[in-house]
Amino acid sequence: MPSTEAEVPDAGRFPAHVGAPGGRPVRRAKDATWPHARLSVVLGVIAVVLSTSLVGASSALAARPSATTLKRPHAAAVRPLKRRKHHHPTPTTTTTTIPPVTVPPLATGQRIGPGATGAEVVAIQTRLIQLGYWIGTPDGYYGDATVQAVYAIQKVADLPRDGIVGASTLAAIDRGALPTPRTTTGYAIEVNLATDVLFMVDNGRVEHVFNCSTGGGYTYVESGVSNVALTPKGIYHTYRAVDGLVTDSLGQLWRPRFFVDGYAIHGDSYVPPEPVSHGCVRVSNEAINWIWASNSDPVGTEVWVYS
Repeated sequence: MPSTEAEVPDAGRFPAHVGAPGGRPVRRAKDATWPHARLSVVLGVIAVVLSTSLVGASSALAARPSATTLKRPHAAAVRPLKRRKHHHPTPTTTTTTIPPVTVPPLATGQRIGPGATGAEVVAIQTRLIQLGYWIGTPDGYYGDATVQAVYAIQKVADLPRDGIVGASTLAAIDRGALPTPRTTTGYAIEVNLATDVLFMVDNGRVEHVFNCSTGGGYTYVESGVSNVALTPKGIYHTYRAVDGLVTDSLGQLWRPRFFVDGYAIHGDSYVPPEPVSHGCVRVSNEAINWIWASNSDPVGTEVWVYS
């Protein structure tokens, strides 16, 4: 017996409540698009539910402050900060922070020299150290270090170089006679052949001054070749240092610091107030020991030699 659901001729011509010919109720044929319509409805409902949920969640998140918001006070509660004015102190110099030592005036014709001791020697040493003339520690004894410093200031002040403090030398000490550097920026060592002094300069400021002895200008013979004892002029750099005694055909160099070829700043036991070397720059053994200890002439230091 054929199924009434299998084939319904012209079923689309009759309303669902009207019977087909023969009095039998007509069952509407299943529409092939129904599953798709049903699925669309379901998906639509799901979309509405999800949309409602998302809107609710968004509202909740909007109402809840974020972690960043929690760390910040409400804009209305923030008080404007008043910027403090920073007062930078005016840089001071040694002359303003440390009053210069006044050396007591000498009696008429009085001279203070090697071997002297006492308060007057301490005052002379302290004042020279304040100016930058290297002595070491003021100990009240007028020894070789003090003599070397007095040589240096006498050279700078264009005074007789006898290493003794008389009226004219004391006046130079009191007024603070210093060499005039040529370098204005950075750190450098300058050797002025005209005055025969070595001094260290930092950004145009003289820090330490030493008596030195440079090339004497005499002729000497080395390995059968005649040479003139001159210190070469120019701008050089310390390139090598030997921590000890170096002996060559011309003599001995104590702890030399070479700045060009075989020319060096080195210590010597004999550093008179005039040029006598073969061309090196001699300073006292005490002075070169201090230069090593204080690392005042590291490799790479600019060295200016001029007259």
